[in-house]
Amino acid sequence: MDMRCLRLRGQEADQTDLIWLGMSHILPGGGTALGGSLEEKFYVVLEGELTIRTEDGEETLGKWDSCRLAPNEKRALENRTNRPVTVLLAMPLPAAMRAPGTAEEEIPRK
Repeated sequence: MDMRCLRLRGQEADQTDLIWLGMSHILPGGGTALGGSLEEKFYVVLEGELTIRTEDGEETLGKWDSCRLAPNEKRALENRTNRPVTVLLAMPLPAAMRAPGTAEEEIPRK
């Protein structure tokens, strides 16, 4: 739906141990369907205005705003404006793609 994601780090872009980064451009009227993933996601709006719709409601983010979506939380991204939106996405690699020895339970927490 008029959205393109460029992988910056991780997955097929290069080797990372725990996370991958992507940058998406969403054209006016574009977005994604309501869906979720097993991993948590962090979105940062770099340019434009992005509406994030979940099963609990919706929130509109502007430049430099960010949000976190929990694992399995369904979300839809929507550009309801007449200008393109640029969004940075950071999320953990799926467990099967993580480097050996970096399982979630082995990561020290503060």
